[in-house]
Amino acid sequence: MADQAVDARGVELSEGERRPPTTDGQFLGRTRELKELLLDIERAGLDTLSGRKAPRARVLLIAGRSGYGRTALAEELVRRVAHRYRDGVLRARLSEPDGTPVPSERTARALLTVLDLPAPPGAGEDDLTEALREGLAGRRVLLLLDDAVTAEQVDALLPDAPDCLVVAVSKGPLTGIADVRPCTLGGLDTKSALDLLTRFTGSVRITVDPRAAEGLVEECAGQPAALVLAGGWLGARPKAGVADLAKQLRAEGDDGPAPDRVFRLAYAGLPGTAQRMLRLLHLAPLGLVDPHTASALAGCSVEDARAVLDDFAALGFLRPVDAALPLFEIPGCLHPLLRARSESQDRPAELQLARARMLERTVRLLQSCRAITETDSPQAREKLAGLPKALRFATPRAAEEWLRVRQPALLAAARLAVADGELDTLARRLMAALVRAMVAHFGTRAAAPELYGIHRLVLDVAERRDLPREQSAALLNLADLDVQTGRTAEALPRYRAALDAARRGNDPYATARAMESVAGAHQELGDYDRAADWYGRALAHRLARDERAHAARLYGRLGAVHTYAGRYGEAQRQWRAAVAGHRRSGDVAAHARALSELARVQEYAGRPEESLVTCQEAVEWARRAEDVRLQAALQLRLADTLERLGDPAAARLHRGTAERMLDEEAHEDAAEPEQEANAYEIRGPSAED
Repeated sequence: MADQAVDARGVELSEGERRPPTTDGQFLGRTRELKELLLDIERAGLDTLSGRKAPRARVLLIAGRSGYGRTALAEELVRRVAHRYRDGVLRARLSEPDGTPVPSERTARALLTVLDLPAPPGAGEDDLTEALREGLAGRRVLLLLDDAVTAEQVDALLPDAPDCLVVAVSKGPLTGIADVRPCTLGGLDTKSALDLLTRFTGSVRITVDPRAAEGLVEECAGQPAALVLAGGWLGARPKAGVADLAKQLRAEGDDGPAPDRVFRLAYAGLPGTAQRMLRLLHLAPLGLVDPHTASALAGCSVEDARAVLDDFAALGFLRPVDAALPLFEIPGCLHPLLRARSESQDRPAELQLARARMLERTVRLLQSCRAITETDSPQAREKLAGLPKALRFATPRAAEEWLRVRQPALLAAARLAVADGELDTLARRLMAALVRAMVAHFGTRAAAPELYGIHRLVLDVAERRDLPREQSAALLNLADLDVQTGRTAEALPRYRAALDAARRGNDPYATARAMESVAGAHQELGDYDRAADWYGRALAHRLARDERAHAARLYGRLGAVHTYAGRYGEAQRQWRAAVAGHRRSGDVAAHARALSELARVQEYAGRPEESLVTCQEAVEWARRAEDVRLQAALQLRLADTLERLGDPAAARLHRGTAERMLDEEAHEDAAEPEQEANAYEIRGPSAED
């Protein structure tokens, strides 16, 4: 994560997110470093000196240890030069709070999304980084890459555009990237450090004892993170002098870096319950904490958690992410300190329980987030009413905003849930709740890139642990996403692999579903012979298990495939079998639709008299099913058939009946309150239109 930096508000952005930097004079010091960085932008590179045009963007590096204000300096530089880059500023975070590098695939996809450029779901790292470079060609963009771990991460994202500028933030040098301009940070100058302390303490305590204040700056090594903690300690103790804090820090000796010593002192001044909550915050995904996360980890109320988080922010332990939201970030230099203290003071079982509480709370919030989009569902209303008030969202828009802001942390929570290689009940529920909430609010196509990531997580675990049923489910979900996003050719091998895994796992449901999906993919690709073959296999599987309703549906799919292939005689046989099957199962609506399709095929086969009789029978069954739209469609089909048979008067009568039905239906729809789409169903291609 980004450092607790000189920027007192320290707004740090998640990967790919746009937000304007601060302009209210919050930044302190670093005058020399800023001057050097600004000059480095204009200095000629090695290529220019040799008479060649630079092939790639200029790269500036801000290097230093965590806590020295690297990110704040980068943001201030960006603020000062952003006007030169007409196509905007892009930001990306290249490491997790524990230092794990973020895959370049994920970063490239996020940046493509911000640029509103296509990022094919399921595409690999090479394709995405190449698409990013192509998208940036001809643009003038400033790219801020924060917390880079390796040079390879930065190199993969470098634009092949000399008019772009890349500002990279890293702990050390980025060996391997040509012509990097490094700026290494140390401590703040004394004046800037004192100004930073003054923001917490006021000017009186600094001016009445300037020597002690300068001594405190020296004890903190001028490090912004340490100075913020020191200022928070003094701010919470109005009667304490600066000399008191400096004395206590000297008593700590030279045991560890400056922020470690200030952290130990500030931590020791907290009540025991607050200490425990602070320790547990290191479990929060991406180091992002809100009152729900904190209350679940600590086992307290949401109101109490919010009050404690505000106190932590005042003390410098946390940094507000957005003034409009109760969302906080753990400074990068404090994250390892909290983790180490938690591992030494909290039993593993307690940490496991705290993590489970946090994930369970996340599941319930996601369920609430989805349920509020289903206000027309009695079950959803009942579920919402049964939730505590703290877990409910005021409006669907509020739920969507929460989901959008928390999405990076929610995806990180999904990775956390399977990090130990398990797919227990809680992990499965979290995955399902996240998928359903994202589809409900954003739609399958818009959420497809993130959904791919979730299902791949499950697939990776299932493959490592040889869990064939879970492997089959993940492959089916991934293939369904391929189909939904127009990649049916890519879906087909996944469906076949899902079938193999389902058979290994002796999962009859997944086996049947995979067979039907293979057939549907072949149908979508226009290979009707293979589609009919696979639908036939799926039908035999259903009949062997005496699943009559499914068998009737598959007769219909076979009928549709033969219709597309122009085999009308075989199509009629299959649709008649579908009609008989639906009649035996008592599905009136399906019976009516099957008769309607049979009438269509009879018309295609040149048998209008038979089609007329079948269509009239279908109208009667549609009436019993109370399907007004189907009745109207059948009336129009009757009108067309009667015209071809030479009876225009009867045709006009049926056409008028259809128009009257559709008008009445339209008026009823207009009278009902508009509802958002809320169905969550990702399926393979359907043979029944």
